[in-house]
Amino acid sequence: MKFGTIFVIQSVRNKKRLKMSEETIDKEMEAMDNSQEMTEKEQEATDKSQETEDETTSQEEEAKEPTTEEKLEKAEEEITDLKDQLLRKIAEFDNYRKRTIKEKTELILNGGEKTIVSILPVIDDMERALKNMQNAEDVAAVLEGVELIYKKFLDILEKQGVKSIKTENEDFNVDLHEAIAQLPAPSDEMKGKILDCTLTGYTMNDKVIRHAQVVVGL
Repeated sequence: MKFGTIFVIQSVRNKKRLKMSEETIDKEMEAMDNSQEMTEKEQEATDKSQETEDETTSQEEEAKEPTTEEKLEKAEEEITDLKDQLLRKIAEFDNYRKRTIKEKTELILNGGEKTIVSILPVIDDMERALKNMQNAEDVAAVLEGVELIYKKFLDILEKQGVKSIKTENEDFNVDLHEAIAQLPAPSDEMKGKILDCTLTGYTMNDKVIRHAQVVVGL
């Protein structure tokens, strides 16, 4: 076979191969285009689905959110409830105020009832003593009876928190004593001390209710 013939055959083969390669490339390109087109369509479908879901969610949220009318009705109900609570509290406070005033009034009027009741037996003893004094000849017996009544009376007062203020040989104290006179002290030790008590003082629950009137040594 001649060289020229071989070259021609080879050239024809190369053209066929080239044509086949071009056809293969075209098919692959077409397949890629189709794939890309499918991907775009799928993406478009996904986007539409997402948009539909978003619209549905938005509509549901709008449906759940109360309207202006519903908000006003709810606000009016809350206001009515608060008014009722306020009226009840005012009524309760007014009843409490009236009850407190009544209790204070009763305390002022009858606060000393317990003390008076405890003193009544002393009055009974004094009445009996007065009757006995009319026919009594023994002064010592009468004096003893009066002293017993006096001690009983002091015991009752002490139970009520009332105590006499001590003055004998005590230092003068302006918080407890009231000096009505000053006399020369019989000794240096008695200077500034109480020489005599002209009126007994009393405290009630450690509060001075009457100062003791005393004479103080100079």
